[in-house]
This record gives sequence, structure tokens and C-alpha cells, in this order.
Amino acid sequence: MNLTTRFQAVQEASRALAGIPDAVIAELLRHIADELEEKLDYVLGENQKDLARMDPANPKYDRLKLTPERLKGIAADMRQVASLPTPVGEVLSETVRPNGMKIRKVRVPFGVIGIIYEARPNVTLDVASLCLKAGNACILKGGSDAHDSNVATVGIIHHQMERLGINPDTVMLMPDDHAATQELLEAVDYVDLIIPRGSKSLIDFVRSHARVPVIETGAGICHTYFDEDGDLAKGAAIVNNAKTRRVSVCNALDCLIVHASRLADLPALCARLADSKVTIYADEPAFRAMQGHYPDALLCPARPEHFGTEFLDYKMAVKTVNSLEEALAHIQRYSSKHSEAIVSENPEHIRAFEQRVDAACVYANVSTAFTDGGQFGFGAEIGISTQKMHARGPMALPEITTYKYIVEGDGQTRRC
Repeated sequence: MNLTTRFQAVQEASRALAGIPDAVIAELLRHIADELEEKLDYVLGENQKDLARMDPANPKYDRLKLTPERLKGIAADMRQVASLPTPVGEVLSETVRPNGMKIRKVRVPFGVIGIIYEARPNVTLDVASLCLKAGNACILKGGSDAHDSNVATVGIIHHQMERLGINPDTVMLMPDDHAATQELLEAVDYVDLIIPRGSKSLIDFVRSHARVPVIETGAGICHTYFDEDGDLAKGAAIVNNAKTRRVSVCNALDCLIVHASRLADLPALCARLADSKVTIYADEPAFRAMQGHYPDALLCPARPEHFGTEFLDYKMAVKTVNSLEEALAHIQRYSSKHSEAIVSENPEHIRAFEQRVDAACVYANVSTAFTDGGQFGFGAEIGISTQKMHARGPMALPEITTYKYIVEGDGQTRRC
């Protein structure tokens, strides 16, 4: 079966999905979660085949890796999504015109959503659960790095769909070659929306080549500004968590900005990073402040290219500024508009930072590691949108719906 025929099948399945009660979809997601846990060893074994083909030093290795804890977390997320109310059918507004005509604005599914992603097998299950709960069919275009993991998890999804009499074409896993990607990007007659998840190069490619509408989930070049009025204990904990919790994710810290008046506190602010062997690329004032207080092998002078880099690794830049204005200017220049944070006890500085930073998520005295649909209470996420049209920030159920107007009356006609 060629891809066009398969796209047609997914489109037909998406139309049938509208007639399936939400309770049945919730049951499906719970059954998928149960089978995922029952087949833990099998899925981990398939994931190990993928890991064996990748160099452990590759920053994508951590994203590719599944563990018992991660799979149980994915199953828990699926159950949470199952428990959430579906957004489909929600009335966003309702008015009655002077002629008695009633107009309702109602949430509806997009229809068919294509997701293009790299070495992230968790995305397969997250995307499928969210799309199904919001009434969408989905076409999954995973990378070849995660081939065996994706085949294993989609097999579980299809098995449970067949048990409940739901068309397996509702969730389609595409071949993982580049030609298939291009066909998906051009499938304007069958696909309603494309969402890319991955590196800047992947997102740029999708943006440049797609004929289908795209919601961008941009790279995460994340900053934390330690203000002149920042609390050192809070700052040290936030910096360490944002940088080292998982370095391969888009909400990880890439650049610490420190007020010049707090350079004496910089070694304490970064001390715990040495335990994780984080390489610091420090500008001249920060380098001088850190010398003798941080392992020499992990401390390097910053070069221009270190600022505005998404490291996805145990690496971080440090920039010294003389004012909040300078910090804001640095963020404006280098931010990918994903997640930005300030550590400060000054309410005016916090307010200015929150108002003036242009990013999907802005934090005050909180780690950027919380930019995540699960952490926001959404159950899971389809991606983190860094654009401003339609959706911004963690996208979950409401963000993968659109709306239509339903107009009811009693024979009203419009005059010329």
C-alpha cells in the first residue's frame, strides 16, 4: 500500500472517530497503559536494539533511552489523559442575535495530525493518547534511531484498538526514511496539521518544506538570570535542577546570567554543577570569579558561539551583566522564546522580567525544568510551541482542537 492510500485510510478513520464515545477512548487509553506495563521487558528489549545502534556520548542517547521508571511514568500519564474531560464539544461562546438566530462557537478536532520527531520513543505514546482523547487521528513519523521502540509501542496501541473495535488506521506509524517525511509534508488533501518535535535543523526543514500548516515546537535555548537581589540558596538549587535534571530536553538551562554585584556568589551558585561534571563557558568577569573555585578541567573561557547555543549536554554558558536591562537585552538577543527564568527577591524586578521577556513560559524563582505538559497538569504534551499563532507553550488537549460555529434558527433569511 503506497503512502497516499494509507493517508486516505487515516483520514477515513478520523471521520469514524467522531462517533466513538469519550468513555470508550478513555477505556482504550487505560488498556494501552496496562499492556505497556505488562510488556515492560519486551518494550525495553526493543528499545535496547535502538540504543545499541547509538553512541552513548550522543546527546540524543538519553532521549532515546527507556527505563522501567520512564515507561511506568508514560503509562501513568496515559491514565491521567484518560481521566481528563475531552475538549471536543466544549462551547467557547454563545450568542443570540436580534433576529433570534443562535450562534455557538464549539471545539472540534483538527482531524488528522502528523507528528515528525526524532529519537524520542515516549512521544509515540504521548501523541497517540492526546490525539485520540481530542478526537484526532495521527500519523507518526519517528526517526530511524527509535525504529524498534516505535514499532513495539504502536503494536500495543493497535492491539488494544482491535480489541475494542476501533480502526487501527486511526494511529499510523510511517516508514522512517526521508522520502516518507516529504510525502507527509505535502499531503494537503489528507493531513490537517503538522507538528515537528526535535532539533532546530528538523524544525527548520519542516517549516521550509511543508505545504500542510505547521505549529512549530522550537528549540529550547533557556536562560536563568540571577538578579542582584537573588536568594543564593534558591538560585543554587534552581540552576542545578534546570541544568542537570535531564540535559537532553528542551527545557534544560543553557545560559546563566549573573548580575556583576553577585559575582562573589557565583562559585556557590554553580558548586553543585561540578558533581555532574558540567563544563562552564564563562565570560571574562565570571571566569575570574570561578577560577580556583571550580574544577579547572571544567572551566573554559566563553566564545561568542557559546551564547545562543542549545547544548543538550552537560555544558552551560555564563554571562555577566550590570543591570536587569542588560539581562533582558541578552535574553532578547539569544532566546528561542521557550523558557526563561529570574531568581530575585525584588518584586519590581520580577514584575519587569515577567512583563518584558518574550517567551512561551516565564518563571520567577522556579526552575525552567517545569516547562512540561505533565507538570502543568495537562496529562502529557504534544510539544512546546514557541510561536504565537494558535498555541504557545506546552500543547495538550485544547491546543490540538480548533473550532467551528454552529448556527441555529427558525427560518431566518437575510435581506439584500
